[in-house]
Amino acid sequence: MFTLSGCQTLQLPPAPVPSSAAAQTAQQQRRHALGLDAGDCLQPGWAMAGRMAISNGKDAGSGRFEWTQGAGQLHLQLTAPITAQTWVLESDANGARLDGLAGGTRRGQDAATLLHEATGWDIPVAALGCWMRAVAAHDAALGRAQIQFDAQQLPQRIEQGGWQIDYSRWQPDPFTGLLMPSRIDAQRGNSRVRLVVDRWGLE
Repeated sequence: MFTLSGCQTLQLPPAPVPSSAAAQTAQQQRRHALGLDAGDCLQPGWAMAGRMAISNGKDAGSGRFEWTQGAGQLHLQLTAPITAQTWVLESDANGARLDGLAGGTRRGQDAATLLHEATGWDIPVAALGCWMRAVAAHDAALGRAQIQFDAQQLPQRIEQGGWQIDYSRWQPDPFTGLLMPSRIDAQRGNSRVRLVVDRWGLE
């Protein structure tokens, strides 16, 4: 079983306020500014780093993460805080690869499926490429998203594919100048993922 370390219970932010036509327009402008008009969450190239906590109702863990993507490729690295053991998930058009688990490298056609089969963790890997930037994913399997916004017309909650993604803190991206989420809480049933972003763009 994939384990990083124990983590605290995830705390979700307050309920969001209703959306408006102006906020929906702001979301479309955000999608365009981030280069997501084509709907591919692994485009264009960008990176982020921070801390991740995950739980599935039975097991929980936390550690540092680095997420790098571009040209349809993804590199996700997770590092345990005490042992410094590292797990690496890589994905592209040819499939996915997971390194660092007992038993050696594992491969599969889909990153999220591979991760779930190997570890038991339910993490919507591809959609996170959009959700972490506070944009709904264009994914037929997830269906249409419902978005609610805060008073600044920033997304406060995205509901899609049974997942609820809440944004409670923001920070400016030094590359685009856009406000980007620095605290993200995603939940579907007993599956929860919390991200605290320390920086956009890796040093």
